[in-house]
Amino acid sequence: MKVGLFIPCYINAVFPQVGVASYKLLKSLGVDVEYPVDQTCCGQPMGNAGFEREAAGLAHRFDEKFKDYDCIVGPSASCVVFVRDHYGRLRARSECRCASEDKIYELCEFVHDVLKPARLKARFPHKVSLQNSCHGVRLLHLSSCSEQNVPYYNKMRNLLSLVEGVEVVEPIRPDECCGFGGMFSVEESAVSVQMTRDKVRRHLDTGAEYITGADSSCLMSQHGIISAEKLPIKTIHIVEILAAGL
Repeated sequence: MKVGLFIPCYINAVFPQVGVASYKLLKSLGVDVEYPVDQTCCGQPMGNAGFEREAAGLAHRFDEKFKDYDCIVGPSASCVVFVRDHYGRLRARSECRCASEDKIYELCEFVHDVLKPARLKARFPHKVSLQNSCHGVRLLHLSSCSEQNVPYYNKMRNLLSLVEGVEVVEPIRPDECCGFGGMFSVEESAVSVQMTRDKVRRHLDTGAEYITGADSSCLMSQHGIISAEKLPIKTIHIVEILAAGL
């Protein structure tokens, strides 16, 4: 299986360590992984803002960049969802040799559901509180959602259980939105900030040292509150924990 590593633009620009950790983790699990150079945005910001013509152009470029890979894997639930759920609508499948939406995975989803490792080499002796992002919960099904009467499950927690030394907790209202929401955080900034502040407080109430999740955008929003208010907690992408010490 040949895997193309998709690193979203904001991760590349703001959280490059997440991209490095993603590559290291996949290599440690025996994956034949490559990072295609000259990647650009998947088109999510434009698509969400209504500029679908621009988003369609980026979708076509994305397809071309990743057409020779068996799977595409990226450490961002929201970006993966955009490719999987919207690319087919943005352009006709007949226009590209291989449709990316048919073979893209969020990184935790890929490791948990496809690779299924029995153990990881990572060690992270800290208490972490899980950030269950809206896209991850409700569209990628990384965890159960509270509005449905279904048994509890959480793929991120399962993966973290393979890491030596880590203690995992969840806040009350574990799958409530953190307030980021992409364009929502710009158009309704006051509401977004208050939602984020409330979410950070719930994570703090767990006594955790870190907030962790599969979306850097959610973590970035919460880091802003933490930094501004000098709160005693940090944020870290889950892939950084899964790759800790590699």
